[in-house]
Amino acid sequence: MSLTLYYHPLSSFCHKVLIALYEHGIDFDRRIIDLGNEADRTELQALWPLCKFPVIRDHAHKRELPESSIIIEYLDRVYPGPSRLIPEDWDTALEARLWDRFFDLYVQGPLQHIVGDHLRGAHGDLTQARSMLMTAYGMLDHRMASRIWVAGADFSMADCAAAPALFYTSTLLPFPDDYQHLSAYFERLMQRPSVQRVIDEARPYFSLYPFEEAIAQRFR
Repeated sequence: MSLTLYYHPLSSFCHKVLIALYEHGIDFDRRIIDLGNEADRTELQALWPLCKFPVIRDHAHKRELPESSIIIEYLDRVYPGPSRLIPEDWDTALEARLWDRFFDLYVQGPLQHIVGDHLRGAHGDLTQARSMLMTAYGMLDHRMASRIWVAGADFSMADCAAAPALFYTSTLLPFPDDYQHLSAYFERLMQRPSVQRVIDEARPYFSLYPFEEAIAQRFR
């Protein structure tokens, strides 16, 4: 097998890369990393000293690549599937990259802040994080009023980023009832076979997620 993915099945950024791998139909080896295990941390740190997953190793091309967006760009160029996740049209590709960053920074960012606060038992002020999520929800509801996918006519890297980000944030801060365009987009994402596969693979690990009950209620 040419590719090995170093990841954890519960990680939203790893989900993003897994969705891309499944969209392209790429065969790969899996190396689940438990950051609480010293040997696992050492193995990941040897590839990427910042010790963050996902990291993908391309044995054929002798490369190790971190960061979910960079990995997807690489897969799209070196191991392309039936359709591109980075659109060939420059303007549409720019949109895909913009909305990819939007989900990583303004949806995943507040999500990680809220979950991290809960795990630390910090009971900090989460007003700003929740406000950012609500702003992001409003922007998405407006954007999706006349769209199927968030960037261009086809499923793209931006949608790979959207699926795990919205999956987890919906368990923390449900979409407002009147955000019907956002809700419809979310349902399309959840029906995508690549996304369903990622969620099914993550199910055995949901007990490690501090808001597991919200997942059970939302996705039973």
